[in-house]
Amino acid sequence: MTYAKLDALGHQIEAIEHALSILSADEATTMPVGGGEKRAETLSYLSGLLHETIVAPQVGDWIGAAEGEDLSADEKLALAEFARVHTNATCLPSDFVRRQTAANIRSEQLWRDLRAKNDWAGFAPAFEGVVALAREEAQMRAEALGLEPYDALMEQYDPGNRAADVGPVFETLKTFLVDFVPTALDAQEERRATRPAKRFEGPFPIEKQRELGLSMMAALGFDFTHGRLDVSHHPFCGGVPSDVRMTTRYRTDDFLTALMGILHETGHALYEQGLPKGWHHMPLGKARGMAIHESQSLFVERQIAHAPEFWAWAMPHIAQHLGDAAIAGWQVEDVVAAVNTVERGLIRVDADEVTYPLHIIVRYEIEQALISGQMEVADVPEAWDAKMGDYLGLSTIDTPADGPMQDVHWPMGAFGYFPSYTLGAMIAAQQWAVIEKAIPDVGALMARGEFGLLNDWRREHIWSQGSRFSTPELLERATGEKLNPDIFIAHLKARYG
Repeated sequence: MTYAKLDALGHQIEAIEHALSILSADEATTMPVGGGEKRAETLSYLSGLLHETIVAPQVGDWIGAAEGEDLSADEKLALAEFARVHTNATCLPSDFVRRQTAANIRSEQLWRDLRAKNDWAGFAPAFEGVVALAREEAQMRAEALGLEPYDALMEQYDPGNRAADVGPVFETLKTFLVDFVPTALDAQEERRATRPAKRFEGPFPIEKQRELGLSMMAALGFDFTHGRLDVSHHPFCGGVPSDVRMTTRYRTDDFLTALMGILHETGHALYEQGLPKGWHHMPLGKARGMAIHESQSLFVERQIAHAPEFWAWAMPHIAQHLGDAAIAGWQVEDVVAAVNTVERGLIRVDADEVTYPLHIIVRYEIEQALISGQMEVADVPEAWDAKMGDYLGLSTIDTPADGPMQDVHWPMGAFGYFPSYTLGAMIAAQQWAVIEKAIPDVGALMARGEFGLLNDWRREHIWSQGSRFSTPELLERATGEKLNPDIFIAHLKARYG
């Protein structure tokens, strides 16, 4: 059977991906500085080898031949996903990929230097080149995939998502949030009148913080025989399902930052560890895109770790690991108020659950206009400032470093990625709404530190499904309906209104 050749190829691809993932995680955590040059050479070589393996001329022939073979239902799904990945890998000419890679690297290098100088004028010419190539990419992908150009870019991050579906959802959410942000801020001030905001006071030894984080990971279901926790400049979850590499970063004056980072990345890790083991070597066994991945991390961070029941269980564990003095004078309500603080701000990565979607919608609207040609790079600072003013009452016209230069995504050519963040938050809330009905005593379970049933639901409906279905189809199968902004809106009202 020709399908057997694709199955064997899948194992070869998995081996290369495994090496790339572990070497990349090691580079960010334990690699000595002197190893950087050779590590870069090795990663570059393996990346090239991976691409060559996927796009080899015979692969397309094998896919075509396998489509006529007698396959099981799972094998048919695996073949379809393999074909989708192959098409996306082969639809861009090699010379274009080289030109785009060089332009994006140069742009990112300039961005790192010029953002610190607040120099949009110096950055804009390089960014214009990135946008021009992104438009070319979008057009080529659109022709190969039979999609609209921006949809073809979103397809790289969340297969099945389309602007025609996402746009109305974001419009509903935006309309609600513009009015709700002031309401949430007023409600927060009323609560603070009787319960003033508090801050934890250190020092909190890093080793004790690490022990606390490890205990939380274990309670949430992380399998330490197939993963570990390290330290990096920016928290991430990498590695492979059989060897997940998770990181956080610590501050001795505040343990909550590291702990919330650990909880977020644990959500990613649980998803990876829960993917179908028999299909790890095929695209079918991979995680289903960025929105679903983000929904699993945000489910742990926000649906679980922002809830009072979680902190009723967690507070004694904090005292056990950091000492009673760490939380002296603190009650559950104080911690809940601290993690659920709402504040208007310019920086996306610092934004709270209420204001964060507006940051994403600003980017979504601008990058759609850039890819379609309705907006040029020269227009971005004013457009950004106008949208931030309309949505959050803030101005960035004189500080592009805090505006369109604040994220690395566009300088490195990643268009179509931003929607995944807020889609993930909405999907997490939609899953929680279903779980609350399926497990009526879920709050009591969390208060006892029992997360098994929560994991069982997600393992059955999300993790074990891998990439069997598109993002929208997976969500509808899991929750019984398409993405529904009213569920996320109800969640925000209940928590912050």
